Amino acid sequence: MKKTYDPMLEEFQTKTIHEFSKTLEIFGLAPGDARLFTTLYITSSPMTLDDMSETLGKSKTSMSTGIRNLLEHGLVERVWIKGVRKDLYQANENLYHSFLDSYVEKWVQATNSHKLNLLQIQNDLKTNIQHFQKENVAEQANYLYECTEEMKIFHDRIADAFRNIRNSTERK
Repeated sequence: MKKTYDPMLEEFQTKTIHEFSKTLEIFGLAPGDARLFTTLYITSSPMTLDDMSETLGKSKTSMSTGIRNLLEHGLVERVWIKGVRKDLYQANENLYHSFLDSYVEKWVQATNSHKLNLLQIQNDLKTNIQHFQKENVAEQANYLYECTEEMKIFHDRIADAFRNIRNSTERK
């Protein structure tokens, strides 16, 4: 972010970073990473790790870790400018698509993973049915099995909703 010498403008920049960062945190972005992303997003030119460190008042190591996280999510990109020897970074230009694509994919994968874990629990319940019958808890085990079946359906519906979100962003 270019240094401003107008205290009022700096105050608005700080408020903007704070408010939008809270939105990004809702999606699971760490507070520091959310502030870093927002700073890069509202900055008109790419920044070095030193620039980020100075702007946010954090260590260069902290900025490096944050940038790695944001790169993994596809929210920022490394850019090259002739004559500049340090790595430069900027937020992806299409905020909405970049952000949603990254997080929708994360959500779909997490949902599928949890569903597979529930399927494994169901298989384990089936495998141990004789034990449950012997302990007179077969009815409870069957009820648990039915609940996990409903949970799998819930995961399918959530994954479908996330896919629909992703598909709707691809069309725009």
